[in-house]
Amino acid sequence: MSEPRRRRTLRLRTRVTLFFSLTGLVASMGLAVVTFAVARSFLIDQRMQVARTQTYANAKTVRDQLLAEQQIDPLRDLRTEGGGFATIVQGDRIQNSDVRHPIKDIPLELRTAVGQGASGQQRFELGGEPFVAVGINIPSVSAQYFEVFPLQSTERNLRAIATALLVGAGATVLLAGILGWWTSRRLLRPLSRVATAAGEIASGGLDARMSPESDPDLARLANSFNDMADAVQARIEREARFASDVSHELRSPITALTAAVEVLDGRRADLPDRSQQALDVVVSQVRRFDHMVMDLLELSRIDAGSTELHREEVDPRELLGRIAQRYGFGDVPIEVDPRLPGLVRLDKLRFERIVANLLENAREHGGGPVRVVLAVQGRNTMVLTVDDAGPGVARGERSRIFERFARGSAARHRVGTGLGLSLVAEHAHAHGGEAWVDDRPGGGARFRVSFPEAF
Repeated sequence: MSEPRRRRTLRLRTRVTLFFSLTGLVASMGLAVVTFAVARSFLIDQRMQVARTQTYANAKTVRDQLLAEQQIDPLRDLRTEGGGFATIVQGDRIQNSDVRHPIKDIPLELRTAVGQGASGQQRFELGGEPFVAVGINIPSVSAQYFEVFPLQSTERNLRAIATALLVGAGATVLLAGILGWWTSRRLLRPLSRVATAAGEIASGGLDARMSPESDPDLARLANSFNDMADAVQARIEREARFASDVSHELRSPITALTAAVEVLDGRRADLPDRSQQALDVVVSQVRRFDHMVMDLLELSRIDAGSTELHREEVDPRELLGRIAQRYGFGDVPIEVDPRLPGLVRLDKLRFERIVANLLENAREHGGGPVRVVLAVQGRNTMVLTVDDAGPGVARGERSRIFERFARGSAARHRVGTGLGLSLVAEHAHAHGGEAWVDDRPGGGARFRVSFPEAF
């Protein structure tokens, strides 16, 4: 059953920034709407008040002139606002201050209400432009006075206010986003230091610690992390010392057992057949035990960091042939890339352990080595390849077999310590390289180890 795919989520810093931005957007837009509504109501009410005041003043002037029965146009000396106009209705007589605006330009509802003895005002549009009309009934002279005021300036002011509020809202959102990014960066900085320190510990730097924090909450995080790192380091070092001490203490009895077994093996002709069979089992297990203790000692020294990398210039062709002869693999074909320099920089002891363990692994679990190759990869990397004639390594086991005491399915019932390939990986990492395994064309496994900066 396949593992469900994890949903991709936004980074925490991005989410904090978006939260601040959305909060700023909602707050600024709410404030802008309220501010615009208040400003609009105030400006329009102020405009209406000015229109009513001026209309009442002009209506009083018109009334006075009509009562005096002067033969002059009562609209001639009135001060009407630019863009506006005034109209007097007295019976069937209609007088307009602007011939371009007859009485029908005034809303019918307002004219009807004023004609019935009321006074009022009404907003309307004329030619696509906003206006406000104020009508006053003058019963003393049986007349109605109407004055119309333009609202274009008020609308322009409202548009300017709306534009300013929108720009302010945009600026607020931008500032909120910047503040959110800056805040999240400061908040996540300690977490980044935790991640960095944890990565150093995971890569082997057990002494990595967080620096003290001045903030009390962050100081608690740093102290807790450092306490945890101290506990982990103490436990790992205690376990490493225990493995090293056990391996070292086992070395003496194993040496004594090996010597005794070798003496018995030298006199095996004096023993009955059944005793010889038992002796064979004892000899093989004692040798396996001795090999395992030696590997554990080597791994404990690697874990303790007591083994350093000592590079020196060596002839890889001569060194590889000598190692193969020393461990009984002198008949295995060795191929060397002609591009490989005559001298390379390697740690001879680590290189020998890598080659020996790969050859022995091929003999024990891979039907024997069939070819060893030294090749050039890239500009300065040497790659060691050991091919075997075994069943190969399943894809699901190719990374696990380089772990300690791990075995592939093909080697599960064979003799071995389960530490050889883990030593290969450790020595490869010490050189800055890596170890891996592929399928060999034609069958079998192909183990490879890279050595960067070899020349």
